[in-house]
Amino acid sequence: MVEHGFLTPGLDAQRVFRALLTALAEPGRVLPVEPACTPPPPLDPVAAAIVLGLCDGDTPIWLAPHLAQAADFIRFQTGAPIVHALRSAAFVVTDHDHRPALSALNQGAPEYPDRAATLILAVPSLEEGIGWRLSGPGIPNQRSLLVRGIDAGFAAEWRASQARFPLGVDIVFGSRDRVAGLPRSTRLES
Repeated sequence: MVEHGFLTPGLDAQRVFRALLTALAEPGRVLPVEPACTPPPPLDPVAAAIVLGLCDGDTPIWLAPHLAQAADFIRFQTGAPIVHALRSAAFVVTDHDHRPALSALNQGAPEYPDRAATLILAVPSLEEGIGWRLSGPGIPNQRSLLVRGIDAGFAAEWRASQARFPLGVDIVFGSRDRVAGLPRSTRLES
């Protein structure tokens, strides 16, 4: 397989960016997104598209060790530095099998909560209407989201992280050609 970034970089990046904005503005809503790129395996195409749509030379990225072969692809396509210290990353890219503890990610600081990390997490599938019950900004009443492949300890970790709001991490779940957002302001009940 020949690896390539976006075929039409400006348009593809805009499409991905709009889908991500909507996903984070309406937590738990599952949205279609066309990856429009072919990253080296095992990097998930939608996770790669998210990175290509959001990152540039000023956004340090941490890749899970099993994704190390994608480092050159990401550096070439975005100019983003690949960092080895998890807390130094603005974006953390991994999958459900290699998810770091949320507390290990940059949580931001009281004076700069916007400097917290965003976790880009590839998962087997996303479904609306079942699963976690979500509430908070961007959600009228309540919304349900099922994230397949996520470990049993995630919900408790999320609640502990969310209790420190405005500190905490934001998460973008990606699954083949779908995305869903979980911003740090979202409350989660399992």
